[in-house]
Order: sequence, then C-alpha cells, then structure tokens
Amino acid sequence: MAGMLRHACLLAALLCLPAVARPAPDAPAPRVVPDTLAQRALACTGCHGKEGRAAPDGYYPRLAGKPAGYLYNQLLNFRDGRRDYGLMSELIAPLSDAYLKELAGHFASLDLPYPPPQRSTLAAAELARAEQLIRQGDTARRLPACTACHGERLTGTQPAVPGLLGLSRDYLNGQLGAWRSGQRHAQPPDCMASIAKALTAAEINAMTQFLAGQAMPADPHPAPALTAPAPVRCGGLTP
Repeated sequence: MAGMLRHACLLAALLCLPAVARPAPDAPAPRVVPDTLAQRALACTGCHGKEGRAAPDGYYPRLAGKPAGYLYNQLLNFRDGRRDYGLMSELIAPLSDAYLKELAGHFASLDLPYPPPQRSTLAAAELARAEQLIRQGDTARRLPACTACHGERLTGTQPAVPGLLGLSRDYLNGQLGAWRSGQRHAQPPDCMASIAKALTAAEINAMTQFLAGQAMPADPHPAPALTAPAPVRCGGLTP
C-alpha cells in the first residue's frame, strides 16, 4: 500500500511538471534589465526625483548637473558619518570610493531644466539685506560673500562647489540649520559650519528666501573655476 501511494504521488508530480516548467505559448518574454549605471542610479531617483531633478517635497535636493566633485564629497560624507541621514548612509555603506565617484559623474553629466523660482513672503528691504550678504558678505563679522565660492551667478563652481539657485528654501534652511547645530559636517576645516553659525536665524531665512526666489540665469551651469583664491579655508573644496 505504501509503495502504491509513493508511485501515485510520483506520477502526479510528473504530470504537473510540464505545466510548471513550460511557459504558456502566449506568455510575454521576460523583461531584460540593462546593466548600466543609469539603470542602477534609479535607486536614487525614488527620493531625488525623476533623473535627479529634485523631489516635489522640497527636502530631497536636485542631483542633476551639480559638480561631480561636490556630489562625490557628499556621498563620502554620508557614508563616513559626516552627514547624518540613516537612509542615505545605509544605502551607500557597501559602495567603494571608485563606484561613488562614478555615480557622482553620472548625475553631474545630466543637463536638465530647473523648476520655477519660489515666491518670497518677505519685504523688499529684508530681501535687499539678504542679497547684500550673499553678494558682498560682511567683513566686520568675517562673513565672506556667497558668490566668492559659489560663483557670481550662484550656480556653483567646478569641481566641488554646488550652486545655490534652483533649490527649495526648505532644503536650504535645513542644510544651514544642520551646519549650525553640528548635524552636518564637511572635511576640516569646515568653513560652512563657521559661516552658518555666524548668521542669525532671521538672516538665514531671508537669504534662503532670496535664493529660492531667483530664476536660473541663461547659463545655469557651474562656473569652470574660482576666479580668485577662496576667502576662507574650506576642506570641502578638494574633490
């Protein structure tokens, strides 16, 4: 009896095999996923928006078109603990320096349109003071002009300084706040931490509203190089 039962079970299994192993004649061909860097970078666009254009919530910044050295430095900062965001750190923890540099180069090569500027809620006088700080700094407080490193057009400077335009004020406020609180760091000397701590909360709010409210210039690309030596020592200037 036991032998007959085993035989029946084996026969039933053999009869079922063709239905499992052989696809239906009209089944679609299996999708082939290309093994390219662009395909692998889709893991980043789930948060950073299509093609790295920035997420609509304003907190995940644009990646497309930023200087490759800046993107590479930030990936290292997340991986090595200088920037604090668990999701990013865990995602790139197993990745090598060479692969992170390749990923940074991919997003830096994308030349895509920018979003429209955000409407400011501040009075004209407050925005004018913000623009003065951005373009001229404040020598009495040892605050350099933002344009000295981020470029006259504020679109960044190759190879490692990001643009300040085309970003939401929520993101700009968040990053300056993180530098002030010590949550965000760069390679020493951390010039941005010193600058952010020297600004008042009201100044930061006005500066980010001014920056987020500016339309991108006709040429939105980063400047090819600093036009003069950096006014302060910054460890993050070297990619």
